Amino acid sequence: MRRFAPEEIAEVWQRLRDGQSVRSVAIGLGRYPSAVRQLIKRSGGVPPLVVKSRGPRFLSVFEREEISRALLMGSSIRSIARELNRSPSTISREIRRNAFAGEYHTLRAEKSAALRARRPKPAKLAITPALRTVVEAKLEERWSPQQISAWLRIHYPDAGEMRVSHETIYMSLFVQGRGALRRELHRNLRTHRALRRRQGSQPFEGQGHIPNMVRITQRPAEVEDRAIPGHWEGDLIMGRNKSAIGTLVERSTRYVMLFALEKPTAENVRRELTTKIMTLPEQLRKSITWDQGSEMAQHQRFTIDSGIQIYFCDPKSPWQRGSNENTNGLLRQYLPKGTDLSVHSEEELDAIAKELNARPRQTLNWMTPSDKFFEVVAMTG
Repeated sequence: MRRFAPEEIAEVWQRLRDGQSVRSVAIGLGRYPSAVRQLIKRSGGVPPLVVKSRGPRFLSVFEREEISRALLMGSSIRSIARELNRSPSTISREIRRNAFAGEYHTLRAEKSAALRARRPKPAKLAITPALRTVVEAKLEERWSPQQISAWLRIHYPDAGEMRVSHETIYMSLFVQGRGALRRELHRNLRTHRALRRRQGSQPFEGQGHIPNMVRITQRPAEVEDRAIPGHWEGDLIMGRNKSAIGTLVERSTRYVMLFALEKPTAENVRRELTTKIMTLPEQLRKSITWDQGSEMAQHQRFTIDSGIQIYFCDPKSPWQRGSNENTNGLLRQYLPKGTDLSVHSEEELDAIAKELNARPRQTLNWMTPSDKFFEVVAMTG
């Protein structure tokens, strides 16, 4: 397969940034789509760094030559700065960084500055074993890079070497050749992906009509602001052979509960949802917000049995139960799409929920849902 020339690589990424599909890019370059995909895969879906020309704030070779001559003539740093229309601190810093054995030479200074400016520099995770060990351990527990980065800031407030941004973690997983993190750890990410992809829209699947729905517009205002606990969002996540698992997320604490389903029929959902929700204290079961799925056809009987009102979202409006949507995405780390979800027992689902509830959340100021939930239980008990 013919290699991509540097200018072709630049054009591939520019076309992708412009929103073209891989197929369109390949046609435009006279290449096979598989060749373009392989190019993207090799870089982890991350565009290569663009080599930029030297900006005006950086000293030029001419300026370094003038500095060298002026120092030989015994000029002061301030007079050199005036001649070059630069700050004295800039000249002082240049001499301190690039002088060798007390002498400043133009070519040596230029080479020294160029070496420091080289990119990419060694990854922090590659040169800091203690940090790498902690990050890998948290990835194995299925923590997100953002959660890991925030946790490190909290638990190592005075150790700069134990800080790393979530973007650095992603880059160490996506970009081959950095040698910082074990590549297979990308499977513990929420998306399981080994490369960065552009966001795409998902087709909407219409839902059947639910009789006598109570719409979300009739939901009390106290539910919206999340100030009062006990309001939940619910949904089903689907698997192979029409298998399904029920999910519940408490809006104020993001606490998760799961329940198994033999089949995702309206009767089974009503029965298992009732059993699960009634394990909670009465003050923590006020309402549930659900999508307009046919599995909620027996919502009226559920309300009679449990005393809990169900409010239905508008069509094509997943943000109206955003906490549940987000949680369902996290759950796919444990319950991948295309697998048979009926094999998971209630005990296994409880273990998954426990692990997810023990992961710190940014929206809770990096508390865990479990800590927040039990704090609420203690306050309402």
